[in-house]
Amino acid sequence: MTIDTWIFDLDDTLYPPESGIVAAIEARMTDWIAQRLGVEPAEADRLRHAYWRDYGGTLPGLVARHGIAPETFLADVHDIPLTGLAADPALGTALAALPGRRVVFTNGSAWHAERILRARGLTDHFHGTFTIEHADFVAKPDARAFDSAFRALDIDPTCAAMFEDSPANLRIPHARGVCTVLVGPRAVEEPFIDHHAPDLTAFLSQVGIGGFPARPRHLP
Repeated sequence: MTIDTWIFDLDDTLYPPESGIVAAIEARMTDWIAQRLGVEPAEADRLRHAYWRDYGGTLPGLVARHGIAPETFLADVHDIPLTGLAADPALGTALAALPGRRVVFTNGSAWHAERILRARGLTDHFHGTFTIEHADFVAKPDARAFDSAFRALDIDPTCAAMFEDSPANLRIPHARGVCTVLVGPRAVEEPFIDHHAPDLTAFLSQVGIGGFPARPRHLP
């Protein structure tokens, strides 16, 4: 199939999960909720998970239920050290070989995306970034977030591929016609997941050599 736009999630997709970045963000979220809502850490952690489940992300839940200022929350929880990240020239080379546009679509903030891409040495390999601010703080997997991104970035979903570490975030793109790739060590058998990339760099390198694999046919 012909792909002209390559969409990449950011966290735990463009860097290894073992870097500890997501765990650090989640810890800051729990601390932030405990302090701002005046609850015990265990209750704060429960709320963080509950809002993620019910609203697609902790931030949308906090906005809906408590009217918090999203900009303040994002600035605080993303203010973490990035010492666990290093530049990845091999991934940069694999990205640069992809034909067409390469964009980042993240539930994180613009500042967070900028810091991560800079730390990984990948800033110059992307043509655009769509962050939660651009989606009016609506998070994946909400269909509105995907539709906003496709409109803002002028993406034809039927000519796009999306790389994500979260299976839930691939359901809506697949329904829109996107070819979906689950990134990470664990394969998940779902009709809305077209490909599995245990190693993103290796997968993209194969794409550069032989072209993007055809969408597999799933049984209904």
